[in-house]
Amino acid sequence: MRSRTEVLETAVLGLLHESPMHGYELRKRLNLVLGSFRALSYGSLYPCLRALVAQGWIEGTDTGDGPAVSTKRARIVYELTTEGKEHLGALLATSGPAAWEDEQFDVRFAFFGQTDAETRLRILEGRRSRLTERLESVRQSVARTRERMDEYTLELQRHGLDLVEREVRWLDELIDNERGVRRATPGDGRPAATGTTDASDVRQDPPALDAGRTTQKERG
Repeated sequence: MRSRTEVLETAVLGLLHESPMHGYELRKRLNLVLGSFRALSYGSLYPCLRALVAQGWIEGTDTGDGPAVSTKRARIVYELTTEGKEHLGALLATSGPAAWEDEQFDVRFAFFGQTDAETRLRILEGRRSRLTERLESVRQSVARTRERMDEYTLELQRHGLDLVEREVRWLDELIDNERGVRRATPGDGRPAATGTTDASDVRQDPPALDAGRTTQKERG
């Protein structure tokens, strides 16, 4: 699926923007930082890396070292090119509806530290709007079909509603914080030292919420 590929490409570019990495280390970081990529295999990662090299957004250098358990390709260190940095910047500056969806929002949030405050705020507000619409739709569906549901199906629906309600409250808190950051932003466009929120401090493993999903972690 192309959307899944785009998410992976954005994640790879975002991580390489932090520092150059071997493919072996990159895979570990993807599995650690992005919860939706825990099952990421080399069969998915290396075709993505080859595609990014072909686009001219990253380049690989054979260092002659690397994990002994891996093949020669693990000795290749990947890093962003100038064109790759520009492309990543353009990606992280977008804030349209695609950035609000479950999978896209997760990877965009993971790299909020590389995203300007105005774009962060637009994405958070868009995500909240999307979830509010979803919440109302599910509530209406439950109200129409409540009498036909058994107790387990009804409980599942309640669980899904609770998850979405939790994320909406969480988004409200983040939006309030981002508005404070924007007010405190000095003339050079950089956030002030106080009142900022690091994405890694707030959300290590961003869930992809869905009202019918039960495998997602609840937020406190």
